Amino acid sequence: MSALAQSAPPARRDPAPTYRRPLWPRVQRRITPYLYLTPTVVLLVVLMLLPIAMVIGYSFQDNVITNPNPVFVGLANYAEVLTDPVFFTAVKNTAYFTGVSVAAHMVLGLVFAMMLNSPLLANRTKALFRTIYVLPWLFTVAIIAVLWRMLLNPNGVVNYLLTAAGLISENVEWLASPATALHAVTFINIWAGYPFFMLSLLAGLQGIPKDLYEAATVDGANGLQRFANVTIPQLRPIIISMALLDVIWTTQQFALIWMTTGGGPINVTEMLSTFTYKLAFSSYEFALASTSAVIVLVLSMLLAFVYVRYQRSRD
Repeated sequence: MSALAQSAPPARRDPAPTYRRPLWPRVQRRITPYLYLTPTVVLLVVLMLLPIAMVIGYSFQDNVITNPNPVFVGLANYAEVLTDPVFFTAVKNTAYFTGVSVAAHMVLGLVFAMMLNSPLLANRTKALFRTIYVLPWLFTVAIIAVLWRMLLNPNGVVNYLLTAAGLISENVEWLASPATALHAVTFINIWAGYPFFMLSLLAGLQGIPKDLYEAATVDGANGLQRFANVTIPQLRPIIISMALLDVIWTTQQFALIWMTTGGGPINVTEMLSTFTYKLAFSSYEFALASTSAVIVLVLSMLLAFVYVRYQRSRD
């Protein structure tokens, strides 16, 4: 009996019943994140993607909005804009305005950040300088434009100080003279934008480990060598990221130019932004304005693509 019991196969057990969740809770769990994103997606489509698509469509038609029956003209608008001498003047001015502004932002921001990070200054002195240096960043564009128009007026403070110092013999119309207008608005943009870079670079300087400087000092490196081999390499990711962002922001600057010179005199300070605005709301050439806007959009997308690629490679 015992041998037969041992050789007998074990009793077959029925598999435990499997419990399957109802279909709707699973579907609900999957679509819930998309439901939360729906309002943002709808806003993006209505406020950004749809207007962009409409502007691109306008750029391939004759004068829209003012013409009740616009017709398709293909690339004729692009040919007209790209052969317009004012457009190339705007491109040249934008390149100068952007290049000088970005370079000055980085240099001034780094110089002031290093001064505020220096152990040679007392904490109260640093706090005072930090408050003074950050003031331009607190003003709105309208206040900055009005302030500098008053300062650079022929009878303003700047001419008075330069005359008193013997640097000029007669008042200069800084914003109305073709020889100085572009340099003046570039200087105003530099003054208004450097505090952001100063604060960002100051945060980067304070994040550099002191051990690196101590090791460089032990190896016999002087101050300039420590700056070139420790400070700059540690700040390089911040510098490149901020430079790319500043290029994107500065190429799209409109309010400051419009409220100081309006693109004049005789197109000396004409930028791509003011050129597009004048086509739309001064000449009422909305199709050409749409074409110019599309060109600016393509350039901005290229800059944004470079920035995103750099950020991904850094990560």
